[in-house]
Amino acid sequence: MRTLQKGPLLLALAALTLLAACSSSSGHGTATPASTAPPTTAPEVTRPAGPVATVAPLTGGKGIRLVSAATGPKLDPSKWVESEYSVAGTAASYRSQGPLPANGEYHLVTGQSAGYKTRIVVRRPASAADFNGTVVVEWLNVSGGLDAAPDYTYLASELVRGGYAWVGVSAQKIGVEGGVVAVNTPVSALGGAGKGLRHLDPARYASLHHPGDAFSYDIFTQVARTLRSPGKVDPLGGLHLGHVLAMGESQSAFALTTYVDGVQPLAQQYDGFLIHSRGGAAAPLGKPGQNIDISSTLGGQPTKIRTDGKAPVLVLQTETDVAGILDYYPATQPDSATFRLWEVAGTAHVDKYQLGNIAAYFGCPAPVNAGPDHFVADAALHELTTWVDHGTPPPHAARLDVALPGHYALDANGNAKGGVRTPVVDVPVDTLSGLPEPNSSVVCILAGSTKPLSAARLAALYPSRATYLAAFTRSTDATVKAGFVLAADRAALLAEAQPTRIAG
Repeated sequence: MRTLQKGPLLLALAALTLLAACSSSSGHGTATPASTAPPTTAPEVTRPAGPVATVAPLTGGKGIRLVSAATGPKLDPSKWVESEYSVAGTAASYRSQGPLPANGEYHLVTGQSAGYKTRIVVRRPASAADFNGTVVVEWLNVSGGLDAAPDYTYLASELVRGGYAWVGVSAQKIGVEGGVVAVNTPVSALGGAGKGLRHLDPARYASLHHPGDAFSYDIFTQVARTLRSPGKVDPLGGLHLGHVLAMGESQSAFALTTYVDGVQPLAQQYDGFLIHSRGGAAAPLGKPGQNIDISSTLGGQPTKIRTDGKAPVLVLQTETDVAGILDYYPATQPDSATFRLWEVAGTAHVDKYQLGNIAAYFGCPAPVNAGPDHFVADAALHELTTWVDHGTPPPHAARLDVALPGHYALDANGNAKGGVRTPVVDVPVDTLSGLPEPNSSVVCILAGSTKPLSAARLAALYPSRATYLAAFTRSTDATVKAGFVLAADRAALLAEAQPTRIAG
């Protein structure tokens, strides 16, 4: 795995993001009253003063443009508000006065400044009574040359039922201005990859401009600061804000690693971080006027998350991320008072849940991974919120058992040992892997595989359907009790059982 070239991964990233449709109002269900009490035990944080953005509504054109493969049912407009705003101001870039250290304890200073005008997408409860006080800000992913919100897709169930507000930020240049997509796919032109919002819908987005990814980190800071102290236009519609969390998946997780290590100590605007599917390296600081090249980040220096801050960090990793091509394993670090690492067995960087109906069109040697990442992601967000609100840390998780670089120790059913365990790997009917099949096409590198166990193996494991269901239920309840799946997701996880595949 370590010998794979960067080009194929970038193609895979592009393909997995581009095989999608532009959508809005993409929530999973309707709101229920928030069950989390407003924060009462927030740590004392000194937030340095700094610039806020000027906010204005974005309307007209073709409507909100945001890529999502699996959108789910629309948000109930009587309970939820979806809107889009431009955010404008002057942002700073950052530089290091020496080499960036592998321990993550960056010492950055501000560099050049430049004007910007980008956009945010907001999904929030319409009623203050349904708001839990926490805003989750997602660094939108641009691996495929378009703005995408993968973590919203993974977490929509918990975001909606928990009463969160969600804000997606077009932090990087290519999403706004366009740019060179290093490797195009057969569907690139269909989604407008590399063209940027300004050119895809000038009637709505022509006024936007982005000075380069070197300024993305401060733009992300200014969005949080603006949510806390809005001017004439409040993107949250007057909701009383308690805490602001940051999250990002894949390329965005690389960027958030850099943000936590270097920018958060200076800005102190985020109260917690959910970093989902990062690689071993951190994103570069970037150069004014340029896009960050994600392919150049791969193979970079393995970099840990610093642990001397007040804002807790939960890193959620799949098999693909740890021992696969993203090569997180050399950056693995122990849990601490402000850090948790959850590595989930049987999961892939991009999976069937994220891809929705398009998963069948990938043409991979085996069906793409159908693992439980979204269930554990729900728990990760809930646990991070509890950690921030009340100081109660998430449970510690066992690490995946990496046998050799690029390989896991496997159980008798071919599933990885160690890590966060769920019934789909402990009471299996399939072998679920986050690593690609031999001679996989480039678009299947990140999608893992789902390979059915033989009828003979299933018969040996489960004398009857009742035996299988009883074991699946016990395993589900153990996972819920351990804190890695929410009780609210118990029924959905139980529905993943496949008793019809068991004889008798």
